[in-house]
Amino acid sequence: MPAVLFSLMLLGALCGLGESMSREEKSRLRNQVVEMFDHAYQNYMDHAYPADELMPLTCRGRVRGLEPSRGDVDDALGKFSLTLIDTLDTLVLLNKTTEFEAAVRRVLKDVRLDNDIVVSVFETNIRVLGGLLGGHSMAVMLKDGGQNMQWYQDELLHMAKDLGLRLLPAFNTSSGLPYPRVNLRHGVRGPETRTGTETDTCTACAGTLILEFAALSRFTGDPVFEAHARRAMDFLWEKRQRNSNLVGTTINIHSGEWVRRDSGVGAGIDSYYEYLLKAYVLLGDDQFLQRFNIHYASIMKYISQPPLLLDVHIHKPLLPARTWMDSLLAFFPGLQVLKGDIRPAIETHEMLYQVTKKHNFLPEAFTTDFRVHWAQHPLRPEFAESTYFLYKATGDPYYLEAGRTILDNLNRFARVPCGFAAMKDVRTGSHEDRMDSFFLAEMFKYLFLLFADDEDLPFDIEDYIFTTEAHLLPLSLSTTPHSQSIPSNRTSEEEMDDSNFEWTCPNTRLLFPDPAYPRHLREPIRTAVDKSCPRAAPYREPGMGRPPLRAQDFMANNPEHLELLRRMGVTLIHLKDGRVQLVQHATQAVSAVAAEDGVRFMQEMMELSSQQQKEQLPPRAIQIVSDPFFGRVVLTAGPAQFGIDLSKSATGLRGFVTVAEPYSGCSEITNPEYVRGRIALLQRGQCMFAEKARHIQKAGAIGGIVIDDNEGSSSDTAPLFQMAGDGRSTDDVTLPLLFLFHKEGNILLETLKEYREVEVLLSDKARDRATIFKGADVEATEGGCLTEATTPTNFEPISQSLISTLALDEIKPSQEAVSDVDQDTSPMEEASPEEGVGPAEKEASLAEEASTAEEASPAEEASPAEGVGPAEKEASPTEEASPAEERAPPTVADSTQPKEETDSEKSEEGNTDSNQSVDELLADWREDLEAFQQMEKDEL
Repeated sequence: MPAVLFSLMLLGALCGLGESMSREEKSRLRNQVVEMFDHAYQNYMDHAYPADELMPLTCRGRVRGLEPSRGDVDDALGKFSLTLIDTLDTLVLLNKTTEFEAAVRRVLKDVRLDNDIVVSVFETNIRVLGGLLGGHSMAVMLKDGGQNMQWYQDELLHMAKDLGLRLLPAFNTSSGLPYPRVNLRHGVRGPETRTGTETDTCTACAGTLILEFAALSRFTGDPVFEAHARRAMDFLWEKRQRNSNLVGTTINIHSGEWVRRDSGVGAGIDSYYEYLLKAYVLLGDDQFLQRFNIHYASIMKYISQPPLLLDVHIHKPLLPARTWMDSLLAFFPGLQVLKGDIRPAIETHEMLYQVTKKHNFLPEAFTTDFRVHWAQHPLRPEFAESTYFLYKATGDPYYLEAGRTILDNLNRFARVPCGFAAMKDVRTGSHEDRMDSFFLAEMFKYLFLLFADDEDLPFDIEDYIFTTEAHLLPLSLSTTPHSQSIPSNRTSEEEMDDSNFEWTCPNTRLLFPDPAYPRHLREPIRTAVDKSCPRAAPYREPGMGRPPLRAQDFMANNPEHLELLRRMGVTLIHLKDGRVQLVQHATQAVSAVAAEDGVRFMQEMMELSSQQQKEQLPPRAIQIVSDPFFGRVVLTAGPAQFGIDLSKSATGLRGFVTVAEPYSGCSEITNPEYVRGRIALLQRGQCMFAEKARHIQKAGAIGGIVIDDNEGSSSDTAPLFQMAGDGRSTDDVTLPLLFLFHKEGNILLETLKEYREVEVLLSDKARDRATIFKGADVEATEGGCLTEATTPTNFEPISQSLISTLALDEIKPSQEAVSDVDQDTSPMEEASPEEGVGPAEKEASLAEEASTAEEASPAEEASPAEGVGPAEKEASPTEEASPAEERAPPTVADSTQPKEETDSEKSEEGNTDSNQSVDELLADWREDLEAFQQMEKDEL
């Protein structure tokens, strides 16, 4: 389970608020957008046309085959003057009708679509087919106006149909999902195509066709295009994970099996969700709205961690798939506006805006603490898109200022003499010789619309819907008759469920007349990325009022402390996944002094978190050494930052376990006669870990094991948990204390329930049986194997900036995902996730782990690794003694066989029932481990 994330958010209202923008200033910025567009477009026409794209650093065109290959990126290039086609409807929107007419004539005269070249079906659809359809829509609109394009006879539409027919061979699969690439001249079959051998495609690649293909069908009257796109959408819907209602990132186009099971709203999936909602808007098909709403509910349940959007595993949606976000998810706030869910849109956009201001552009990927993960920025328009939609929805001039920031940064850092160059590294400001066609197709549309008034537009923008490439398709297509000629993948059991409908009409008109609404939502987030308003502590008259609450004294279940937080404007928020956020709103404090106390309290909490980020201790081992296990089962345990250090003990601590009463260990132990001389089992929660240790130590225990109360937690799927002290001296604690997650702890409890007397060894690493028993007769264990039951997995920590990672036990142990908060304890009780653990380091630890020993030599058994990474999990089967020996705990049949032979007091039926209980635990445990290993394999 992830460590608790305390989003320590200082009130942005302490800083000055922006004022509304004058009409003159909006006009100036709108004109600046047009000037910037002219600079980019004219340089493409002067230096690159008829090439697909402009290379702005060398002032020449990028022609595929003449420039060094850039891999999959070049699949967008098809020698069809990509940038010109992609820009057609932008010219009309910016009132450049003369240039548009000239551009259309150029396309009709110069562009050929029968090139012997392999292109991306996805990119060609959204950029070229979408560009032709958008150009056709604009041409028809201008022609109907009676002043321009009077010569136009649907030539662009004819080209669009020609291209659509060239894309159709890609759909020749049993599933209906298209091949990711197609040869424009030869299709996908035969050696001359140089394609058709692919087996996988991304979800967005297969699910971002319906708008363009349906528009093509309805413009031409040929239903085949819409039918193929619908079939692909139907198949993706059928293959969603039925429990989580999420889709993976990559799917096998033949079998429908998910190849990558991570799920988010960014790269690989993004526009699939976008097209579900927009297909409902454009086509009026309620089925698309129902599906979108079901997906959206799961996105908000599992992926949305306001203001973050974090990928998860589709089969284990509470399991994070990565600790970074990619820039493509910046479109999502705009989609949420269309959905009508404004609050999370505002929150996520504000986070993205602060990251933009910190790095000048959105890095291609950034971590949850807003550091650069991938430093490139290819001038993506998604943030500008969401900025426009939020301005339309709220009327808040704040978003005009965000647009100004985008313009300023483009001119300051990306503008070059021959256009605008992509950023190779946002940290250094270095450029890449690249200006993608989407920069002209999307960026300038959204920026122009942001600063434009209705009278500045040549048509009513509300009559059109934007494709994912910002091409304009008329909403009138929803009334065009259509029919299906291709069998659908829909099943008869799929019925309309009114509970999945929210009968609202998505739109971009003003939803909130009060601009203060979004401001109140932004303020707690603004300084989460970067401290911008530090203040000195206010002067407090001696003896005036009670002293402020200090972070180190805070007890989350203390009513008096909670009241003090309320007076300081600090609220404690329980998130749906069990995490807890502390948020301060100075305007809610009872006085200015109380507000300043709240600011100081939040700063102290961050300082405490920073102090706790000490050197990561390695995991410890709890080895069950009693009959019938004899050391073959090892549970990975988290260490304590106090008490006896097991790494300094050559033999560890061996003893029998017993359950302490009370189980929480938060008051004097009432069964000292059973605890004395034994290792006490305790439940996490209700008080500090150090307090639990002191109570069992007073009762005579020789050690302690704290078991997580968060059902389902496991060290296979959560960062290593370290128990911190209480912020005071813990030198008086002289026994070892270890931590087990719920699944491992439950195995120990079930074993104790079944065998009554269970002896364990607490140590820094697992020991082989020869060392444990020191020559004793362990014949009963021969042929067995030492099995590491769990492997600690390290995630990149979510800390830094104003977001710090604190671990305290949860006050509500019944919550599904308990936050690591002892809510009546100090924030000093912290789990310190290992910092800076990347895939390379995980791979480097391959040789460190061997959880299976050779049968013939028990003494050669390997101990579990300390700091296991995903790569070694993949490699480890080659190191096993036999194929039958898995990297999971032994089956109960194996582990209980000696018990059945020696313990005649238990009935066979009783043993069977009890064995089944442990067997189920181990089977479930193994399932979780396999899912996690697959997730890590996907990530690598």
